Amino acid sequence: MLATDTKTAANAGIERRPFASLGHADHGWLDARHHFSFANYYDPARMSWGAIRVWNDDAIAPQTGFPPHPHRDMEIVTYVRTGAITHQDSMGNQGRTEAGDVQVMSAGSGVRHAEYNLENETTTLFQIWIEPTRTGGAPSWGAKPFPKGDRSGQFVTLASGFAEDTDALPIRAEARVMAATLKAAQSATHTIGEGRHVYLVPATGAIDINGVRFDARDGAALSGGQTVTITAIADAEIVLVDAN
Repeated sequence: MLATDTKTAANAGIERRPFASLGHADHGWLDARHHFSFANYYDPARMSWGAIRVWNDDAIAPQTGFPPHPHRDMEIVTYVRTGAITHQDSMGNQGRTEAGDVQVMSAGSGVRHAEYNLENETTTLFQIWIEPTRTGGAPSWGAKPFPKGDRSGQFVTLASGFAEDTDALPIRAEARVMAATLKAAQSATHTIGEGRHVYLVPATGAIDINGVRFDARDGAALSGGQTVTITAIADAEIVLVDAN
């Protein structure tokens, strides 16, 4: 474990990964922070968290973006924090996803896609990769708006591999991608099942998780078999993935 990680005997199932300790790559048009090993950033202690394989914190300059490139056998979730991202893929899909909204792509047996910031401002987003429960299959893509007001004071499921989450975007993983907005001093709880893995990032603000402080864009790796209480120290926008 890195010296900058926080895990105490009292909070053995809560590990803090400070923003300053994340992997960093500045490509000029793209300023990326990596919560897990990715591209040229490698840390054997941060390869994945359960089925969660990638969590990138990206800032994409105006009128730039990721040119067409391939993927397969991965569930790729994009949560736009500011600005907007425009998607194109080899299936013929096109779409623009704005701040607070979500797009998902099941790469399946293989797909090529491009993600461009066609705005006149920097776009910031979380790009999250989750390993699917089954490989192959036809690729798919979808996007949906999720008004922030609907998640005020509570977690709302944005993407899910569980049939009961009918309002969420579907993914092919035993996982849920959730978000909440909390005003200062507001709390929300989340119960993590045995054998499950939760990774949580406050996109803005600051929070306390069972007595451990997390500032904006810090990562929280939470182990299964516990219920956590998340309290906003300052108004916070929170994204959480609960996976096998």
